[in-house]
Amino acid sequence: MTNKPVHIIGGGLAGSEAAWQVASKGVPVVLHEMRPVRKTDAHETDGLAELVCSNSFRSDDAENNAVGLLHQEMRRANSIIMAAADKNQVPAGGALAVDRIGFSKAVQTMLENHPLVTIEREEITGLPPADWGNVIIATGPLTSPDLGAAILALTGETSLAFFDAIAPIIYKESINFDLAWFQSRYDKVGPGGDGKDYINLPLDKAQYDAFVQGLINGDKTEFRDWEKDTPYFDGCLPIEVMAERGTETLRHGPMKPVGLTNPHNPDVKPYAVVQLRQDNAIGTLYNMVGFQTKLKYGAQAELFRTLPGLENAEFARLGGLHRNTFLNSPRLLDGTMRLKADPRLRFAGQITGVEGYVESAAMGLLTGRFAAAEALGKELVTPPETTAFGALLSHITGGADAKTFQPMNVNFGLFPEMTAPKTEDGKRLRGKERTRAKKRAITARAFEDLGPWLEATGEISLEEAPAAF
Repeated sequence: MTNKPVHIIGGGLAGSEAAWQVASKGVPVVLHEMRPVRKTDAHETDGLAELVCSNSFRSDDAENNAVGLLHQEMRRANSIIMAAADKNQVPAGGALAVDRIGFSKAVQTMLENHPLVTIEREEITGLPPADWGNVIIATGPLTSPDLGAAILALTGETSLAFFDAIAPIIYKESINFDLAWFQSRYDKVGPGGDGKDYINLPLDKAQYDAFVQGLINGDKTEFRDWEKDTPYFDGCLPIEVMAERGTETLRHGPMKPVGLTNPHNPDVKPYAVVQLRQDNAIGTLYNMVGFQTKLKYGAQAELFRTLPGLENAEFARLGGLHRNTFLNSPRLLDGTMRLKADPRLRFAGQITGVEGYVESAAMGLLTGRFAAAEALGKELVTPPETTAFGALLSHITGGADAKTFQPMNVNFGLFPEMTAPKTEDGKRLRGKERTRAKKRAITARAFEDLGPWLEATGEISLEEAPAAF
């Protein structure tokens, strides 16, 4: 053990995960979170690991999906974020979705009850003091302006930024089930689900066309002059921006009607479908899947109530938009997430240029392990590039082109190339069969290569660590 603490700035998913990993290695942690001392434009509570946008961690399929693989790697690495997510999951087909309040409380309780974790509610307004020798900055997309300015001055970089949008949440009791029905796409059963995990709203062509036109014509949030050149992240585009790309865009995106049958009118295939996903454990709140928006509140409520089944919808939260900032990590960070200009500082989470809850938490997990190893005078062992951990880490610390670097979700394109297996008689697979076989080969290789890295970095299981849900 060491008496010198690791200081972590930011109590979101990445900061909370980093704190857990450091403390689990026997190193004291001081976790600095500025809420409620200073609020943000997007957070609604002062809870650690609050989910600001969706409540979905996306696919939990570890064999065929890169984010599902990352889920499983994090579970094997004793992730607090995955433990809390599994404990607070709500039905969501093949996805892992959570009760956002229960999830945040679980993370906070575990950290508050760990004897090596101290939580300080304060804003760090500039670069950390010089006597903080081991620091992780995990302030995410809503880094306080003073700290952000200090980081940019240190790096000599111009701020990179994009806009992130938030989807509305609706009270279930206000949905008209004479028109709506429960079903997962293709009746798929996922974690905690039963194949009927989404509320579906059918649209015919006239209703769909009118809705698309309403999105395009709706009153939208105006950007300030300094924001106007900020791009959107493609993985979280406002629905009206998607609508502007073409009339049929939404039917091939969040409003696609495939894999669904309307029991109220089984002989007529819907032209488009709106899906709502459970947002809390007791099932009273549902969020509009893919409906992140920059429409003004009045325009949102008016337009979304034109959707079949939402005529009398009551909103627990309307959608919104916030500016997201991130570092040019391939240029600024080394292979263990240290800032080249000041190696006592590490970065984790969305500020590093990963996109998504799980990816952000995974970077917190890695930086926590690196910081703990450094504090204990141990070798810093990076995960193999063949794992989801290693593929993401490699991408943001050098694999991406610094000139064109943009936020990235985990995907199989980041992994080292692998030849698809052949059939038993030695023939090459083709089409979808080949794609599925290749994905499964990549995930099998990842699990095989993850084991030695976990063994080399040492483990303390969740059962052994001081925790309390």
